[in-house]
Amino acid sequence: MMIRALIVDDEPLIVDTLSNAIPWNRHAIELVGSADNGVSALEMVKEYEPDLILCDIRMPKLDGLAFLQQLNEMGNRSSVIMLTGFAEFEYARQAMQFGAKDLILKPINYIELDQVVERMGAQIREHKLDDRRKRHQFNHMKHLLYEKMITDILFDYTKLAAQPFYSEFEFDVEGTNCVFFLADLERYAYNAHRWNENERKLHNFAVRNVLQDALQPYRLDYSVLQTREGEWCVLIRRPVSEKPFDMEEAVRWAEQMAQAVLDHTKLAIHIGVFPEYVPVAELAQAYKRLQREVQFSGERQRVVALGSDRQEETASLSFWERVEEIVAGLKRCDTRRMREAHRSLIHELKSVSPLKLEKILHFLVLHLLRELKEIKKIGEAEERDVWVRLEQYASAKDLIAVLNQMIEDAVIEAGNNRSNESLMDMAKDYIAKHASSDLGVEEVADYLGLSSSHFSVLFKQHVGETFVEHLTRLRIDWAKSMLVNSGQSISNIGKTVGYLDRRYFNKVFAKCEGVTPAEYRARSVLRSR
Repeated sequence: MMIRALIVDDEPLIVDTLSNAIPWNRHAIELVGSADNGVSALEMVKEYEPDLILCDIRMPKLDGLAFLQQLNEMGNRSSVIMLTGFAEFEYARQAMQFGAKDLILKPINYIELDQVVERMGAQIREHKLDDRRKRHQFNHMKHLLYEKMITDILFDYTKLAAQPFYSEFEFDVEGTNCVFFLADLERYAYNAHRWNENERKLHNFAVRNVLQDALQPYRLDYSVLQTREGEWCVLIRRPVSEKPFDMEEAVRWAEQMAQAVLDHTKLAIHIGVFPEYVPVAELAQAYKRLQREVQFSGERQRVVALGSDRQEETASLSFWERVEEIVAGLKRCDTRRMREAHRSLIHELKSVSPLKLEKILHFLVLHLLRELKEIKKIGEAEERDVWVRLEQYASAKDLIAVLNQMIEDAVIEAGNNRSNESLMDMAKDYIAKHASSDLGVEEVADYLGLSSSHFSVLFKQHVGETFVEHLTRLRIDWAKSMLVNSGQSISNIGKTVGYLDRRYFNKVFAKCEGVTPAEYRARSVLRSR
């Protein structure tokens, strides 16, 4: 790794000697130039951003001490070696207080200086590599947090108003719109039935990688999130003040992604395109609308625009919501909610014309099958039975029978799983997803359909700690990871993990770890050296 150096001295002979006596190339140091006074040196620092500066104490216009002071005010992190005569030695000591790394007495011992330059160069490289690692770790954490935020919003797990820490990570939520695509593997439910687990994982992994690379030539700020097996959301971030939405451009990008997946994986995908920018807060609604449109489009189109003739038709079909309610009830083991949604679904299907009913039922069965597979609530034998029945029968009556059987099996599964242990697993999952918000016992108990007192007793019995102890431990573990792996301020970290008041965060952290957040971070830095 090459680093840069600057010489600052008003004696041309010394500048010339320093330029030639030090084997800069051997030390992998580029000498970017020299300045004969502090004012010129500051300008060169701004232009070249040197890592190492050799600076005289006595100079016209701006002496070495004042030069150091202004470097500090600029926030510059250059390593400075001061060159000083014996008479200014005490004066030079003050320079050490302003950040000078070493002192070299005149007349200069060039062998000693060469050793100092070599040592300083090694230290600078070490610090640069450490900074690079920390930036990489922080960017990785920031990316994970961004994906978590988007995933939570897509599935309506959280509300932006309850997550003030997003702004602390430079997520300009209010000022960001998205170009929104939904990619879906063609006939995924049918093909996945014939793939083994390794094949499914391989296909999903390969498609996601291709989607991540497909738009790289356009230098877009975008993310690819897998929302379930065989389905991915592609979000291109744009500032709110960006140019108007260009549907033709979005379709070209969608075509390129679909073609890239076909070329690299030999798998066909459909891509739904939302016809306008989507604010981050509205991603959940856009996701549901695109999902319905893509599934209802069948295999006729590779790129599906939401503004098609079917938009009103698919958007108005409330039975989509009923299937989602059934799946949500299954996740929460809420059999009452599932049965109510089932009854409503059958009632609403009666109003669909016979010409449309068969197709709608077919897609509803496939959609429910994918949702059940995603949450691992349908066994291989049951799935095979569904496929056999789909391949043998095609009438609306037969499809309703298949759909009813799937829902009834799911209700039975929910009833069997509504054990205390299952409920507490659901509670821990909910707490983990909402740990950074203002979460209380009442909210979790209400989510499970239990009273607060009953939930508190069950949680302590099955988890081995109280709700507050469990939530605190999750938050502090998250904070410890951020203290080690990011450069965020302690106040921001506290807000990120759910403590808006820094003093309270410090108090809770110290009680759990025996040290303050600042002390924990300092110890971690020392251990890593």
